Amino acid sequence: MLELAEVPEPTPGEREVAITVRATALNRADLLQREGRYPPPAGAPADIPGLEFAGEVARVGAGTSLWREGDRVIGLTAGGAHAEYVVTHERALAAVPEAMSWLEAAAVPEAFVTAHDALVTQAATRPGDYVVVHAAGSGVGLAALQVARALGATPIGTARTAEKLERARDYGMADGVALGGDGGVDELAPRVAKLTRGHGADVVLDLLGGPYVAASLASLALKGRLILIGTIAGRRGELDLGLALSRRATIRGTVLRPRPLEEKILATRAFAAEVLPLLARGVLRPTVDSVFPLADVGAAHERLAGNASFGKVVLDLT
Repeated sequence: MLELAEVPEPTPGEREVAITVRATALNRADLLQREGRYPPPAGAPADIPGLEFAGEVARVGAGTSLWREGDRVIGLTAGGAHAEYVVTHERALAAVPEAMSWLEAAAVPEAFVTAHDALVTQAATRPGDYVVVHAAGSGVGLAALQVARALGATPIGTARTAEKLERARDYGMADGVALGGDGGVDELAPRVAKLTRGHGADVVLDLLGGPYVAASLASLALKGRLILIGTIAGRRGELDLGLALSRRATIRGTVLRPRPLEEKILATRAFAAEVLPLLARGVLRPTVDSVFPLADVGAAHERLAGNASFGKVVLDLT
């Protein structure tokens, strides 16, 4: 059950910053937390969801040196961002590009930090690589298409509908594979082989899990890297181990929310150095699907759960 409630305003500790949240966005983790299927990690509010935010620095704690009151910032948190105020470590923040609105800024952190971390830190994507991105119309999917293109790779997206794939072409997608037909996920490997002239995918970002894992493995090139990010389609899947061995495949799982603070800071700093300048210049852009006031958070959850969204569902707190 979702409801608005009054809670004590958080106080920043040493090297922490209190932010007045102007906008925030929804993620699948918020839906799961509401259903009791994804409890927050230790230290995060158990009753306030929200993993990302955009806002102004309201107060700074002792020893803080990176930010001043009034600075426009974005960041990730393990929970609590769907509120008027949130507190986080000063190094876990990044500056909002000058020309970017609060609503656009709220659509950036989880999508672009996840995409950059998966493509660069986890998969070591190189120029010339073929990169398959599942759920290409999601916030992370659209960010990953753009980051892959900026890295000099060739992005290939998948979605259940051709309509989402057509829209994704505006975000750097070279080709797309619709997997909502009769063939389902079995269509992936032969289509990727054709689109890559038999080479296969050097990198697959699998945001779905379930049967997509086996199909992703089958689409890999020699020494391909399969990065597991989400389990929307299921937490279990079968693997052809012989195929994994013969392809000399790397299969790696990754998740941001439960990482230790220092690892989140490293991911944020890498994003700030390599992705934020591209956002500021308009080379990369966030995608806002829809905007709801915080009082209508229930309707926002319904929008995301319905799987019709394209980009991020944003909550407006201004």
